[in-house]
Amino acid sequence: MAASEKKQKNAIRFLIVGLGSMGKRRIRNLQYLGETDIIGFDLKEERRKESEEKYHIKTFGEINQALAEKPDAMIISTPPQFLIEYELLAAKQKKNFFSEAGVFIEGHKELQKIVKANKIIAVPSSTFRFNISVQKIKELIDQKSIGKTVAVTYHMGQYALSWHPWEDINESYLGQKDSAGPRKGIPFEFGWLTWVFGDIKEISCIKGKISNLDADIDDVYQLLIQFENGAIGNVVTEVVSRAPLRVLRVVGEEGTIVWDWLEGKVKIYETKTKKWTEYKEDKGFKEKGYLAKENMYIDEIKNFLNIIRKKEKQVYTLGEEYDILKLVKYAEESAEKKKIIEIKK
Repeated sequence: MAASEKKQKNAIRFLIVGLGSMGKRRIRNLQYLGETDIIGFDLKEERRKESEEKYHIKTFGEINQALAEKPDAMIISTPPQFLIEYELLAAKQKKNFFSEAGVFIEGHKELQKIVKANKIIAVPSSTFRFNISVQKIKELIDQKSIGKTVAVTYHMGQYALSWHPWEDINESYLGQKDSAGPRKGIPFEFGWLTWVFGDIKEISCIKGKISNLDADIDDVYQLLIQFENGAIGNVVTEVVSRAPLRVLRVVGEEGTIVWDWLEGKVKIYETKTKKWTEYKEDKGFKEKGYLAKENMYIDEIKNFLNIIRKKEKQVYTLGEEYDILKLVKYAEESAEKKKIIEIKK
């Protein structure tokens, strides 16, 4: 088979659904990986125009027009409240799809049934499983480098108005109670925390609007959890911190692991050596105006491509996402009833 024929056979036409911040990032990811057959859909004309000018792709203002172009796969990067609508559409159209991290559980069971019946590939986002530091932490935990894990503390914070400074927070999903950053942070962060430390058996939560932020949202969630292996965890997600942070500290019987996301390094203290060892990430690269390095997003999309091309296995499934989304329900039930909730399988 000639090289040109082989390339044509492996070519995939991608439809990006939603051309906001994440949709544009996914276009960049694909183009970085050498994918050129990309079209886009968004209801907003200014987003379509920007994507056409920046990335030289064809865009559409109606989803049926975009589907008429016969895409092979869809990347769904809409605000959280619209994800399930386009996931269901992709599943019914028998299109393989990747979707951003969700926060709403409604319709998810139906989605899983359709995906299974139509035998398509459906990949929910799990970005931090592709973060080099998180992968190192998992490796250290799996190797029991600090012995039995006893305590896990994690704090994620970023000022709400710095997330999407180009739009009024009250006109964004970030300013809506059910999709605000701290609430969305529960499934986003636990998608990798449970990958590293295992399933959760109990959860309790305190949440509220504590700051003077001009938005009707709970700006701080604090969760106390117990993993099935017995370790106790404390997780804070908030949108008040003017200095953004993601900081993790893990205490084991034989040492301590510390991760600072902004510094891009993992440190481990081991009792057997009585020394700290440091693992620093490669410098990587950032898109102008973004806090996170692009590398993990690129690797995540590369995994999606390789699943379609049967070169890699799926890292995170819809079933796993469903279990993580249930944590939002349990956390809020705990906050409302002021009690510890036992996780139901």
